Amino acid sequence: MLQYFPHSINIITFVHIYTKTNMKPMKKTSALLLVAALTGIPATSQDIVTEEMTTRIYDTFSTSLNGEGSAYEENTEIPAEQISATRDKVWSIWKSAVENFDEEKLFEVTELEKREKSSWKLPAHLEANATMPFYWGCNAVEVEPDTKYPLFLYMHGSGDKNQEWETGIGLSLRRFYSPGIYFVPQIPNTSEYRWATRSKQWAWEKLLRLAFLTDEVDANKIYFFGISEGGYGSQRLAAFYADYLAGAGPMAGGEPLRNAPMENVANIAFSLRTGALDDAFYRNKLTQKALEVADELQKQHPGYYNHFIEVIEGDGHSIDYRPTTPWLAEYTRDPHPDYFFWENYDMYGGRRTGFYNLRVIEPSLTNDNQGRACYEMTREGNTVTLDVKKVTYTTVYAPSGIEIDFTKKYETITKGKVRLYLNEKEYDLTQPVKVVLNGTEIFNGMVGTNLKTMVESCAYYFDPERLFPAAIDIDIEEMSATPTAIDTVEAEHGKDMATVVYDLGGRRVEQPVEKGIYIRDGQAVMVGQ
Repeated sequence: MLQYFPHSINIITFVHIYTKTNMKPMKKTSALLLVAALTGIPATSQDIVTEEMTTRIYDTFSTSLNGEGSAYEENTEIPAEQISATRDKVWSIWKSAVENFDEEKLFEVTELEKREKSSWKLPAHLEANATMPFYWGCNAVEVEPDTKYPLFLYMHGSGDKNQEWETGIGLSLRRFYSPGIYFVPQIPNTSEYRWATRSKQWAWEKLLRLAFLTDEVDANKIYFFGISEGGYGSQRLAAFYADYLAGAGPMAGGEPLRNAPMENVANIAFSLRTGALDDAFYRNKLTQKALEVADELQKQHPGYYNHFIEVIEGDGHSIDYRPTTPWLAEYTRDPHPDYFFWENYDMYGGRRTGFYNLRVIEPSLTNDNQGRACYEMTREGNTVTLDVKKVTYTTVYAPSGIEIDFTKKYETITKGKVRLYLNEKEYDLTQPVKVVLNGTEIFNGMVGTNLKTMVESCAYYFDPERLFPAAIDIDIEEMSATPTAIDTVEAEHGKDMATVVYDLGGRRVEQPVEKGIYIRDGQAVMVGQ
């Protein structure tokens, strides 16, 4: 676990105890204010997050969990030496907000052998009358204290749901990787026997959010896998949620790659194993196609696209399930990779708005009918290269309407807005950061670290590895335009050089107030408040 600030331990622990042990808990904001008064802990010159800020951050997180989208507005600078401690404190406030949020939780991790189970009611507007039962526990003989375990989400096949669910818990106890923590759900409704629909996306995001707060779960060793229908689901989810995963392992499946672009799994361990005789819905051919694409991507990007894709000779729909999870468990997530490719696609009406350290503020494309927006990022030192493209598919071979082969065409996109988050562990934020967009340098300057960005990214990703202290906003359309009349600021401006800049339309601006990218002396700079 992260080592929390001593002050935040006192405040947050008291609030948690108070609200959980009283029949009528006070409002969270009032509780925090009371705690601050009762503890009497004075702020010191080393504290970036004061007691008053703690209250406001807590309220921001609470409204975010309620889906109200409140933003934290205080743009407090974080000195370099305080980034780590501030991150720990913000995370502790987030943890308290989640613990006090009124929702069905995960219960304490115990031995899976006890077969303890619970359920979550899924939102009715996403799936009517949907309750998802699940087993949850560790398949070790005994759960060791102060030990981090990998987490496996297992998705069962599409037979009788009671029988399939029981098979899943049995396999998790006897045949899959041990020791590990397993979340083994049962499909809520057989009328919607798919593991990647909007209601399930809601469930998996909730699982990730709660698992990140569980002392027993290793946040960088989370794996999605499944068999048959669960194989289809885990393959789709692997491409959709790759930035949260260390690996994925669909078995006896095989999705058309338009539904699960292989390009997205550059940084995870990806296993797909299907019998050579498993020709229903062309599972064998689709697995072979995935192997060919993964091999090619691995050649183009050495060190990425680690895969264990196999068409198993002599096997049909039933295969040996044992090799997948031990292979996956060897891999650990890199939450801040130097390279990723993100094809942003619609999945049952759901669409991600962020991937690794990139967040879409304004979409470059709004639906798949226009093609799909792709974001390819590479980092070398303090230089970020971002290519934004539209991809369109052309079907080559689709027997029975199942697309097996296709071609892809890429074109540069010159619209949309994105936010590039920066971490002090990967970037030297005491030095300028350079951004190259679609082959053109559009930014080269210092980037400040601030509390607003850290709180925002915590609420957005709910990931302990992605509380970012800095960010650069990129307006792709403006950055793609050729600036006019601003090659350099004329020498006669003299003393004005420090305050006079030009906006990207070529207009002279003195002492800009609005924060953004401007041109000063022929260089792109970030200025304004």
